[in-house]
Amino acid sequence: MTISPPAAELASLWSRHHARWRDGAQVASQWSEAAETDPKLLRSRTSGPWWELLDQLGITLLVTREYEHLAMALSVDDGQPAASFMRLPHPSGLVADRERGVVHVASTRNPNQLFTFAPVERTLARADMPPPALERRPLVPVGTRFYPGALYMHDLALIGGELHANAVGQNAVVRLGEHGATRVWWPRAVEDEDGVPDCSLNYLQVNSIAAGETLASSCFSASSAHVSARRPGHRNYPVDGRGVIFDGATREPLASGLTRPHSARFDAGELWVDNSGYGEVGPVAGGAFEPRARLGSWTRGLVFCGDVAFVGVSRVIPRYRQYAPGLEVERSVCGVVALQRDSGAELARLTWPYGNQIFALDWLPRMTSGGFPFAAGRRVSSDSKHLFYSFLPSTHEEFQHT
Repeated sequence: MTISPPAAELASLWSRHHARWRDGAQVASQWSEAAETDPKLLRSRTSGPWWELLDQLGITLLVTREYEHLAMALSVDDGQPAASFMRLPHPSGLVADRERGVVHVASTRNPNQLFTFAPVERTLARADMPPPALERRPLVPVGTRFYPGALYMHDLALIGGELHANAVGQNAVVRLGEHGATRVWWPRAVEDEDGVPDCSLNYLQVNSIAAGETLASSCFSASSAHVSARRPGHRNYPVDGRGVIFDGATREPLASGLTRPHSARFDAGELWVDNSGYGEVGPVAGGAFEPRARLGSWTRGLVFCGDVAFVGVSRVIPRYRQYAPGLEVERSVCGVVALQRDSGAELARLTWPYGNQIFALDWLPRMTSGGFPFAAGRRVSSDSKHLFYSFLPSTHEEFQHT
């Protein structure tokens, strides 16, 4: 005998199901909690002419805050500060392809994902709702791809026009394609006598890419130069002075003496890196790191715009305090600092008092996009709902003629 549930219970169940996954932020990020953002995470403070500097440079600064699951954009809109965001699961690597006007973000939760964003060019004309405002050309997700395989993706970079990532879980660098990730580079230290790399465990924390035109002309940072029984993540993993920069051509260290280095970047012919465990940033010359600035917090995230260097600073996670021997952990903060590139003098900074960890920084010209669809400090507007309903990215062709 079949017993049917009460009609009222069925109606309640259907009503709950009908109401779910209606928020554009949830659908776009494929994450139900994306609609729930603690407003405290978005509160910021500035010192120095922070917004004036962004306005002068004419850029939209992009930031990933991995443990708060936030991608953020900082810009100036008609003379007013404009902070916007998008919720993503644990965003880490970030690269802006300024030539194509798109942004790629790595989501480092298993299976790893790659999100691609593009600015909205226009919206499809609809009779059932008014068009949203598009003056800021917001960045919207136009694609996502899953990359399983124990990658543990960190940094992203464009090398020779192709997208690459650090596969930290495999001690390697991979090229990201439509059909998966292809291992294309690894340090000589993880090879056996036959030249076969050991990709079964994270031994070295190969975590950032200073992108050149080719893999051979690129450089890669790591927490160690050698495989040992103690691995990254172990509480007794030695870090002080053990970090290196690997040369892409020789696959051997070209600089050493660093402590948990991150965000290696080339600028104006120089190789720069964040020496995270001491809260430093600076160039590498003659095989040695030269600190240009000491910022008192964990440094990670680095991008240049003209003669300005933007550096991410983060709190030190208490259980990882041993990774920051050069910092007063309790005084570390979360934010972005703007430095004069050559002198290292601080120009301005923005901090998030309730923030935690910055991973990566990059920028787009403000005229390309003013940021993400959701504005910090404002409720979700009907404009954002209309936007996700009808947006057309700049690459879209509404009609194809033959």
